[in-house]
Amino acid sequence: MVKKELTEAEIAESIPDLWQPLTTEQRAILARDFTVQKYKKNETIYCEGETPMHLMCLLTGKVKIYKDGVGGRSQIIRVIKNKEYFAYRAYFAEEIFVTAAAAFEPCTICLIPMPTIVKLIQENTDLAMFFIRQLSKDLGISDERTVSLTQKHIRGRLAESLLFLKDTYGLEEDGRTLSIYLSREDLANLSNMTTSNAIRTLSNFASEKLIAIDGRKIKLIDEEHLKKISKIG
Repeated sequence: MVKKELTEAEIAESIPDLWQPLTTEQRAILARDFTVQKYKKNETIYCEGETPMHLMCLLTGKVKIYKDGVGGRSQIIRVIKNKEYFAYRAYFAEEIFVTAAAAFEPCTICLIPMPTIVKLIQENTDLAMFFIRQLSKDLGISDERTVSLTQKHIRGRLAESLLFLKDTYGLEEDGRTLSIYLSREDLANLSNMTTSNAIRTLSNFASEKLIAIDGRKIKLIDEEHLKKISKIG
């Protein structure tokens, strides 16, 4: 991890949603306690069971939130995209972390001490509403994912995961290739299936000309058909 300090202008550009509703005095408090850290590919950002200390916002890179389950299998709970906030729910709930976070690829993350965030929320109702909205959105996404991962069949789950990655991280310049390169294990963990099932289902999708595979690169060939598979479940 490498720490870096930013100017107020850089902070405002990095976290506009937090910066905008603050007064001049509140911005000075936030800037005083604002730090930036860099993480290497696959580096752990926080561990399950640790005490939450900071609000985090992903500035560059990609992050997975996951939980180790029965038999050592991991389940990817969420993936974090640029300018998305995370790692704060447990602090508000007065709990330890029930998940862990790691970098899919080299990442830059800003950290703000949670006591500072709480102080600003108590002084600024607009900021409080921002976090209420964020937590509400996250809960809705979590509810939908829970139903999908427990009720859909393997093909439906994998199709949904591919579309989910497309919606989260977008596509490369060709307009078809996912702009995230996951290992088969991570894709399986995102889809609540074994790695062998993920490999087999990906191969089936490729044989059916729904996708094209080049190493970890996945190109969506027939997105509409994938949507149908995801919907049918």
